Amino acid sequence: MAYSADVVRRARRVLESQKVDHDSRQQALLREVYETLPRIREIDILLRSAMVAAAQAAFLGGANTMEQVKKNNQALQAERKALILSKFPAEYAEETPLCEKCGGSGYIGTAMCTCLSEICRQEQKKELSLLACGEHRFADFLLDYYPDTVDPQYGVSPRTVMAKTFSICKKYAENFTKSSGNLFFNGTTGLGKTMLSACIATEVAEKGYSVAYETAAHLFGKLEKDHFRPDEESAEAVKKLSTCDLLIIDDLGTELPGNFTVAALYTLLNDRLLAGKPMIISTNLNIDEIRARYSPQIASRLEGSFQLLPFVGNDIRVLKNK
Repeated sequence: MAYSADVVRRARRVLESQKVDHDSRQQALLREVYETLPRIREIDILLRSAMVAAAQAAFLGGANTMEQVKKNNQALQAERKALILSKFPAEYAEETPLCEKCGGSGYIGTAMCTCLSEICRQEQKKELSLLACGEHRFADFLLDYYPDTVDPQYGVSPRTVMAKTFSICKKYAENFTKSSGNLFFNGTTGLGKTMLSACIATEVAEKGYSVAYETAAHLFGKLEKDHFRPDEESAEAVKKLSTCDLLIIDDLGTELPGNFTVAALYTLLNDRLLAGKPMIISTNLNIDEIRARYSPQIASRLEGSFQLLPFVGNDIRVLKNK
């Protein structure tokens, strides 16, 4: 998955720390074995010497010598294991690497090992939890906050509308792939747009996909910095917006307006749409307001390439404070 360079860096530091701890533990066990069973140290020295002898035999083409070295090694290893097991638990007899696949390096050739990939996944979840002010789950989303009386504007109750919106969001997260479509959350303040987008982010990230979750103000701040005051950090941040598997832009319309914002939003939308990379955008603005604030071209892309999900009802934050 296309994890950001920052996530990978943090994950590699975690893996390196785990490897140091693992190796220290292995060395501590070995020291304990040596102190209790001095013969084990002698066997280890003999085994290392045998490795040199085997290499020399292979170079000189001595098949008989190679076979004898192999038999001696097997006998020494059997003796080593039997001695250790006579005094210690089984873990003392096996010098296992941190990861059986990569040895703890995090890579198999140039490919990322599953051990490092899992740490990347966990690091991304931590990042998303901080950005979304907590790790949100679909089970925490309560439809009880939405009125169940019919709203003449919709011909059904807000709860019915939100039940459908919730179902679509949940299925989107459950079935997410790199080619999933785009969602457009529209509704006034306090109706659950941020929470549902965070629920999707959590579940998609748990599947191992890379997710960038940004408020509009923060996102345009990154784009502006990279445009006017570029450096390595800003370039990396903007690259993440373009390459992540899922980009979530929360609270579009709360950022400072201007020509740069319009151009940057159009470019970001266009680039990701052309690349077929999924997006979720939440906003208090409707399409007409989007058209007036940004441009007809941006409104057209949102109308034509995003599934519109309405958020209706009463401000949940107000209801919770009553």
